Amino acid sequence: MFNSTRNNPTVLKIAVAATLTAALVFSPLALAQEQGKEKLDAAAGKTVTGEVVDMMCYVDHNAAGDKHASCAAKCIRGGGPVGITSQGKTYLVVGDHRPMNDQLAEYAGKTITLKGKVAERDGISMIENAEIVKK
Repeated sequence: MFNSTRNNPTVLKIAVAATLTAALVFSPLALAQEQGKEKLDAAAGKTVTGEVVDMMCYVDHNAAGDKHASCAAKCIRGGGPVGITSQGKTYLVVGDHRPMNDQLAEYAGKTITLKGKVAERDGISMIENAEIVKK
Protein backbone atom coordinates (compact mmCIF):
# COMPACT_ATOMS: atom_id res chain seq x y z
CA MET A 1 0.00 0.00 0.00
CA PHE A 2 2.21 2.78 1.20
CA ASN A 3 5.60 2.66 -0.40
CA SER A 4 8.16 5.28 0.70
CA THR A 5 10.49 4.47 -2.18
CA ARG A 6 8.21 5.90 -4.85
CA ASN A 7 9.69 8.79 -6.89
CA ASN A 8 6.90 11.28 -6.25
CA PRO A 9 8.22 14.79 -5.48
CA THR A 10 7.18 16.08 -2.11
CA VAL A 11 6.10 19.61 -1.29
CA LEU A 12 9.43 20.21 0.44
CA LYS A 13 11.41 19.14 -2.63
CA ILE A 14 9.34 21.44 -4.83
CA ALA A 15 9.82 24.37 -2.44
CA VAL A 16 13.60 23.85 -2.29
CA ALA A 17 13.83 23.55 -6.07
CA ALA A 18 11.74 26.71 -6.58
CA THR A 19 13.84 28.67 -4.07
CA LEU A 20 17.11 27.54 -5.64
CA THR A 21 15.84 28.37 -9.13
CA ALA A 22 14.73 31.84 -8.01
CA ALA A 23 18.08 32.47 -6.35
CA LEU A 24 19.96 31.46 -9.49
CA VAL A 25 17.78 33.65 -11.68
CA PHE A 26 17.72 36.79 -9.53
CA SER A 27 21.22 36.82 -7.98
CA PRO A 28 23.02 37.95 -11.15
CA LEU A 29 20.40 40.67 -11.66
CA ALA A 30 20.83 41.97 -8.11
CA LEU A 31 24.62 41.86 -8.44
CA ALA A 32 24.53 43.75 -11.75
CA GLN A 33 22.21 46.35 -10.28
CA GLU A 34 24.51 46.87 -7.28
CA GLN A 35 27.60 47.15 -9.49
CA GLY A 36 25.79 49.65 -11.70
CA LYS A 37 24.93 51.71 -8.62
CA GLU A 38 28.58 51.73 -7.54
CA LYS A 39 29.64 52.93 -11.01
CA LEU A 40 27.05 55.71 -10.92
CA ASP A 41 28.16 56.78 -7.44
CA ALA A 42 31.80 56.82 -8.54
CA ALA A 43 30.98 58.81 -11.67
CA ALA A 44 28.80 61.28 -9.77
CA GLY A 45 31.73 63.08 -8.19
CA LYS A 46 35.32 62.64 -7.18
CA THR A 47 37.77 64.94 -5.47
CA VAL A 48 41.36 64.96 -6.71
CA THR A 49 44.23 66.87 -5.13
CA GLY A 50 47.33 67.27 -7.25
CA GLU A 51 49.55 69.48 -9.37
CA VAL A 52 48.14 71.46 -12.29
CA VAL A 53 50.16 70.71 -15.44
CA ASP A 54 50.01 71.64 -19.08
CA MET A 55 49.45 68.30 -20.76
CA MET A 56 51.64 68.94 -23.82
CA CYS A 57 54.89 69.41 -21.89
CA TYR A 58 53.98 66.96 -19.14
CA VAL A 59 53.24 64.07 -21.51
CA ASP A 60 56.06 64.91 -23.95
CA HIS A 61 58.93 65.43 -21.51
CA ASN A 62 57.58 65.09 -17.94
CA ALA A 63 57.77 68.84 -17.32
CA ALA A 64 56.22 69.72 -13.97
CA GLY A 65 56.88 71.56 -10.74
CA ASP A 66 58.13 75.06 -9.94
CA LYS A 67 60.79 75.05 -12.67
CA HIS A 68 58.12 74.60 -15.32
CA ALA A 69 55.31 76.65 -13.74
CA SER A 70 55.73 79.82 -15.84
CA CYS A 71 55.95 77.83 -19.10
CA ALA A 72 52.96 75.73 -18.09
CA ALA A 73 50.91 78.84 -17.27
CA LYS A 74 51.79 80.31 -20.68
CA CYS A 75 50.80 77.10 -22.49
CA ILE A 76 47.55 76.80 -20.51
CA ARG A 77 46.63 80.45 -21.16
CA GLY A 78 47.38 79.85 -24.85
CA GLY A 79 44.73 77.12 -24.97
CA GLY A 80 46.86 74.01 -24.47
CA PRO A 81 45.21 71.10 -22.68
CA VAL A 82 45.39 71.30 -18.91
CA GLY A 83 45.58 68.42 -16.47
CA ILE A 84 46.07 67.50 -12.86
CA THR A 85 48.47 64.81 -11.73
CA SER A 86 47.92 62.99 -8.45
CA GLN A 87 49.42 59.84 -6.95
CA GLY A 88 50.81 58.52 -10.23
CA LYS A 89 47.67 59.26 -12.26
CA THR A 90 47.04 62.19 -14.57
CA TYR A 91 43.64 63.54 -15.59
CA LEU A 92 42.69 65.85 -18.44
CA VAL A 93 40.58 68.64 -16.89
CA VAL A 94 37.56 70.29 -18.50
CA GLY A 95 34.83 72.47 -17.06
CA ASP A 96 31.18 72.33 -17.98
CA HIS A 97 31.76 71.01 -21.53
CA ARG A 98 34.43 73.63 -22.22
CA PRO A 99 38.03 74.29 -21.26
CA MET A 100 38.72 75.98 -17.95
CA ASN A 101 42.19 77.19 -18.85
CA ASP A 102 41.52 80.76 -17.68
CA GLN A 103 40.69 79.56 -14.16
CA LEU A 104 43.55 77.05 -13.94
CA ALA A 105 46.48 78.94 -15.55
CA GLU A 106 47.31 80.75 -12.29
CA TYR A 107 47.65 77.37 -10.54
CA ALA A 108 50.18 75.91 -13.01
CA GLY A 109 52.85 74.01 -11.07
CA LYS A 110 50.85 74.33 -7.83
CA THR A 111 48.81 71.81 -5.86
CA ILE A 112 45.05 72.33 -5.83
CA THR A 113 41.90 70.28 -5.26
CA LEU A 114 39.35 69.72 -8.00
CA LYS A 115 35.95 68.08 -7.81
CA GLY A 116 34.16 66.64 -10.82
CA LYS A 117 32.98 63.60 -12.69
CA VAL A 118 35.73 61.14 -13.64
CA ALA A 119 35.49 59.42 -17.01
CA GLU A 120 37.99 56.98 -18.52
CA ARG A 121 38.34 55.51 -21.98
CA ASP A 122 41.21 53.73 -23.73
CA GLY A 123 43.69 54.65 -21.02
CA ILE A 124 42.78 58.35 -20.92
CA SER A 125 41.35 59.75 -17.68
CA MET A 126 39.38 62.98 -17.51
CA ILE A 127 37.73 65.09 -14.86
CA GLU A 128 34.76 66.85 -16.42
CA ASN A 129 32.49 69.49 -14.97
CA ALA A 130 35.49 70.26 -12.77
CA GLU A 131 35.29 72.84 -10.03
CA ILE A 132 38.12 74.23 -7.96
CA VAL A 133 37.56 73.36 -4.29
CA LYS A 134 38.26 76.39 -2.13
CA LYS A 135 39.82 75.72 1.25
